[in-house]
Amino acid sequence: MNGTDRRTAAACPRTAVRESLYTPVRVVELDLDESSGLRLPGGTGVVDPIGRVLALVRLHGHPLGLVTATGTAGDTAALRRALVDAAYRELPVPALSTATPAARPGRVGRARVPAGNPTVSVIVCTRDRDEMLPSCLDSLVRLGHPVTEVILVDNAPRDDSTENLVRSRYGDRVRYVREPLPGLSRARNRGLATARGEICAFTDDDAIADHRWVSALVDAFTSDDRIGCVTGLVLPAELDTRAQFVLEQYNGPTRGFSARSWSLREPPDDPLVRFSAGRFGMGANMSFRTDVIRAVGGFDPATGTGTPSRGGEDLLSFQQVLTAGHTVAYQPDAIIWHRHRRTMEALATQVSGFGVGFGAYLAAAISHRPSLLAELLRRLPYGMWRWHVTHRVGPRTGPVDGDTLRRLRKLERRGLLYGPFCYLFTVWQQRRPRAGGRVGHQAGGRLS
Repeated sequence: MNGTDRRTAAACPRTAVRESLYTPVRVVELDLDESSGLRLPGGTGVVDPIGRVLALVRLHGHPLGLVTATGTAGDTAALRRALVDAAYRELPVPALSTATPAARPGRVGRARVPAGNPTVSVIVCTRDRDEMLPSCLDSLVRLGHPVTEVILVDNAPRDDSTENLVRSRYGDRVRYVREPLPGLSRARNRGLATARGEICAFTDDDAIADHRWVSALVDAFTSDDRIGCVTGLVLPAELDTRAQFVLEQYNGPTRGFSARSWSLREPPDDPLVRFSAGRFGMGANMSFRTDVIRAVGGFDPATGTGTPSRGGEDLLSFQQVLTAGHTVAYQPDAIIWHRHRRTMEALATQVSGFGVGFGAYLAAAISHRPSLLAELLRRLPYGMWRWHVTHRVGPRTGPVDGDTLRRLRKLERRGLLYGPFCYLFTVWQQRRPRAGGRVGHQAGGRLS
């Protein structure tokens, strides 16, 4: 652990006792229109959970919301009844007879474009995480049509273990590509450069794709030809540790279960929409029309995990697609299940990275379009007020106390101040090897 990691971990409270008191929460799926039992995230199997349960409630596959209940051994039927009762009590459940698949709520855009399903390339980037990779790739190869290909980009690996795993377990079902230089943006650009699909969908190696993930993304794209980017719902695949539960509490409510879209063609409700790209989605569940993301230059290699910037590449891509005149849409039917960091030390480092990445994103956005600086400075007082109101931590009960959340918020704010300097340092660092000729299209650099 380097000095920065030690300071980050030290800033987070010691939680050995709290960890020992934490009771795991089992995450399951429940469809009100099916008589089958509770399923594991991603629908990979039936489960009989004991103890606290968090259930994603669906109707005809469409997600309605989250409810909780407590299960006892050998009585799944009683737990299911309790979850169903909670769903009808707490969620806006439409009548079963009217909520047919053809009339699902949550659509985006205007009338469907009658052009047939576009082809889709699914891109996953990884680096030395063979223990998590199989469950991710297993969920992707099960998706079937309209997926054209699954591309695994191996980013600066230490050895050939990931390549051997992919080739032996998946054969030609997964295309293996290696990006020699470290950095998530470089890896994503490598995948983008080799993709053959009309749509490129990105997820992480610690995620599990819902069986309708790609179909829901395609539905959104074909509903409106002005849509250049679609994001989806990200839910926890597990809440086994206190750190995983804290992250859910820290991030607050999900982006919701109703479809939304944003465009600069009409005056936005929020004057900060151009800079608040985090509301659109996240890199674990994002997709683009391939020609649109290539036209804006792909992902800035001076942003993202694996660089001093530590993130921000997804937010920058959303902002650039929006600024280029396209619509960014959020489709909750497109679900990704994410496995969060399991320890408080790892969570503290991650939250610090949230701040650094957001600061780097703002610096990158201004670097690519300097005219945005005047607008950002004009909106800054309102933005700071909104940050304070949105991130105010009040009294809480249960396993997450206010002190923990305040300390994490402090880490994120500190990272935000570092972010612009980290981005500038990364740009300088990456320009140094220009004498060797490794720039531009080469080695996963900017595509423009």
